[in-house]
Amino acid sequence: MRRRWTRPLDARLDDPVELLGAKAHGLVALHRLGLPVPPGFVVTTDACRAFLDRGRLPDGLRAELAAAVGELEAATGRRFGGVPPLAVSVRSGASVPMPGMMHTVLNLGLTRRATAALAAEHRDERFALDSRLRLLSTFASALTGLPAPGPGTAAECGAAATAADLARTVAAVEHDVERRYGRAIPDDAAEQLALAVEAVLASWNTPRARTYREIHGIDHGLGTAVIVQAMVFGNRDERSGTGVAFSRNPDTGENTPFGDVLFTRQGEDVVSGRSRPLPLRELGAREPAVWAALLDALRRVERHYRDACYLEFTFQSGRLWLLQARPGRFVGAAAVRLATDLADEGVITRREALLRVSPEQLRHARTPRIAPSAETSVLARGTGASPGVAVGRVATTTSAAIRMAAEGPVVLVRPETSPDDMNGLAAAAGVVTARGGAASHAAVVARAMGRPAVVGVGGLLVDPARAAIHVAGRTIEEGTVVAVDGSSGQVVLGRPLIVTDGVEAPLRQLLAWADEVSGGPSDLDEVQRLEAARAVLRGQQSD
Repeated sequence: MRRRWTRPLDARLDDPVELLGAKAHGLVALHRLGLPVPPGFVVTTDACRAFLDRGRLPDGLRAELAAAVGELEAATGRRFGGVPPLAVSVRSGASVPMPGMMHTVLNLGLTRRATAALAAEHRDERFALDSRLRLLSTFASALTGLPAPGPGTAAECGAAATAADLARTVAAVEHDVERRYGRAIPDDAAEQLALAVEAVLASWNTPRARTYREIHGIDHGLGTAVIVQAMVFGNRDERSGTGVAFSRNPDTGENTPFGDVLFTRQGEDVVSGRSRPLPLRELGAREPAVWAALLDALRRVERHYRDACYLEFTFQSGRLWLLQARPGRFVGAAAVRLATDLADEGVITRREALLRVSPEQLRHARTPRIAPSAETSVLARGTGASPGVAVGRVATTTSAAIRMAAEGPVVLVRPETSPDDMNGLAAAAGVVTARGGAASHAAVVARAMGRPAVVGVGGLLVDPARAAIHVAGRTIEEGTVVAVDGSSGQVVLGRPLIVTDGVEAPLRQLLAWADEVSGGPSDLDEVQRLEAARAVLRGQQSD
């Protein structure tokens, strides 16, 4: 019997996460909860492994892609590359999440004919050309592995850019893509899809993806799935947008929705950090119906996972769609507070809370911070995106961070980070960016790696050519020592006094539960007290 390489994304799908990938598995969970998910299908990790072995798409996959697209056309009443136009997103989704490490292509299927049809359908040529430009930029990056040529969105062309200006930009980008890639992006939707799937599968083995897996101990042999879904246009109009949301604050564990939102933008704009997002609560003020639907989704997904959750979402003309769901994966003090709060709420037991908090998380449960002092020279302020304090010498590029880290701690300072900065992020003790919010690439990766981070520092200019940064009327040369406070959002000159918060109530509560299980603290330290309780609980489970 011939192996099947694709699966429909619906509530009936019951294949394991190792085959579907974590992103598709989360989408299936959203379907089962009755939440709004764009229709789509998944190319399995089996296909990725076969592709990597053979250097080409496995036999039968192209036919399966055509059949799956036909089902999407039937579900949406649209035509892929035709009229009325169906456009799709093509995204990676390994069984272990690797944020931003692999390629994404948006608005695929917007051929020249389909772009004209989209403009006619909505009577909005600027929107259609913006969508076509986004296709070209994300496709070019996926095909070449290089940054997208020229402006990638209408917003980057400037608010005054007319439809005629955008048409000229689209033509220029098309020409540049052909020059760099050696051929034009096909004007055939089916061929676009095959190339995009190849590019996403191949991105499993890019240097940045391999570096990420090595840092996090992820098996290189797992492969990635590819998720293909009907597009939701967050760039459609003023009542459209995109965002990311945690059900609770990932820095503190506080039971308050947390995240970023951008209006008239698409999903990559939030995570890239190139745009300055708004706090998630702004969604409630501007689109109360979308906000209410998102809060309901956060509650339902949190109940499903019995854990804090993370959602990626898009809304088009006032209607919410969910694009990704997973558990929150909190660390440090946030993990401790989350575990104790969930136990107090009756969602999990105290024993589960003790097993959820690892000794490593407990070691970081007391958060260092820069002590207030008249002698502290505050250089800049931004958004604290990953708690803790890092002290090191300023590095303005990934290559400088790697080189300088051999001689001591460095702080990587960038306009924004991208997956290509992975090696620099790994080498750095802390991170600062001029742009981006709490859900940008820099924030997400720094939080996962336990690196203190400050993002969205207004007025910060990074000048790699001169190996310097400029902020608040001052020029700071590469190599200057700074300290980064990922809780307060401060960046200060020199080596300030650093203090560590005392034992907070959630940590005291967790340790008291640990002592009840193990029989008392005796003379053990905090980590040993937790480890003793976890050993008892694991022994009881094995019995």
